Amino acid sequence: MKVSEKVKEVPPSGIREFFDLVLQMDDVVSLGVGEPDFVTPWRIREAGIYSLESGYTSYTSNKGLPELRKLISDELENKYSVKYNPEKEILITSGVSEAYDLAIRSLVEQGDKVAVFEPSYVSYSPCIKFAGGDVVKIDTSFDSGFKPSTDKIKRVLKNRDIKVLVLNNPNNPTGVCLEEEKVREISEICKEEDTSLISDEIYSKLVYDRGYFSPLQVKGMKERSILLDGFSKSYAMTGWRIGYVAGPEHVINAMNKIHQYTMLCAPIMSQKAAVEAIKSKKEIKDMKEEYNRRRKLTLSRLTEMGLKCVEPEGAFYVFPSIKETGLSSKEFAKKLVKEKKVAVVPGTAFGESGEGYIRCSYANSRENLKIAFKRMKEFINEIK
Repeated sequence: MKVSEKVKEVPPSGIREFFDLVLQMDDVVSLGVGEPDFVTPWRIREAGIYSLESGYTSYTSNKGLPELRKLISDELENKYSVKYNPEKEILITSGVSEAYDLAIRSLVEQGDKVAVFEPSYVSYSPCIKFAGGDVVKIDTSFDSGFKPSTDKIKRVLKNRDIKVLVLNNPNNPTGVCLEEEKVREISEICKEEDTSLISDEIYSKLVYDRGYFSPLQVKGMKERSILLDGFSKSYAMTGWRIGYVAGPEHVINAMNKIHQYTMLCAPIMSQKAAVEAIKSKKEIKDMKEEYNRRRKLTLSRLTEMGLKCVEPEGAFYVFPSIKETGLSSKEFAKKLVKEKKVAVVPGTAFGESGEGYIRCSYANSRENLKIAFKRMKEFINEIK
């Protein structure tokens, strides 16, 4: 039996490689997988449990529960002053990963070029390749604060005939959040070059010390943007697998066509829990405040051990440089987990431009973070 060449050409996830290694070891403190260490807040769990007890075990509409779509529509209007028709312009998905895959497959044909900022989330490029598209990388650097150069974006979109640009803001793995001016610049370039935008905003509720600005707030961008968001990160609901897409009606219809043949619908109990999640403001605020305390601790400890960092303004990641150790990203991560039992993700899991960096997630208790950083400091002193 012959496996598809497209699939064979794509390497396994660099994150999962280290996650699988951690599962085989004892006493490992993991700063690897980007998953909240919080349990889903009680009221949200209770809503899911009550839905089962009430007999909600059937399919829903392919697009999802009308009540949930209406709440999402209202929330987006309150946040961005942009109105989405909940019946025609919103689709509930099994997590944002499915949402991204549907968006790419709905927009990209064989040979189409899709631009991705690097370092980037591990799924972006593989899904483009699975759809037959060509990935065009727009590198960012430590010196620029991992923020894309406006001139470089203009040059790539103008000269490479880019059909779709993928924006993840705040960014995984760097934690960098683009300011309003940069988002406006990117949006205007997309309009000038007639490029569609996929805006992955899964971390938009986890921005520290300032507000979040979406491309949807730029005039004319609603019509050419697909918004991806969900409940996994800010609501600590990774295992519930619940996300959503908001976009133009004809694109949502195309995405729903693939969705109904492959996934059918998101689980009804997860959708019922998401209805309660949108109403749960206090729990989300408390988790965000704790992440901010961990963020400050993480930056302080990494700086103390001599690792240079761009300050993360959102999500729950930091992307320190380990270039001065003389080790490659993979060498550093493998030696650290084997010798000191601390798991991080090598920067190369997020693209070639990630060489010389590691991703550390501070979605872990402060006690565990202190243990991990103590071990990391010992490790760095020893290799020096």
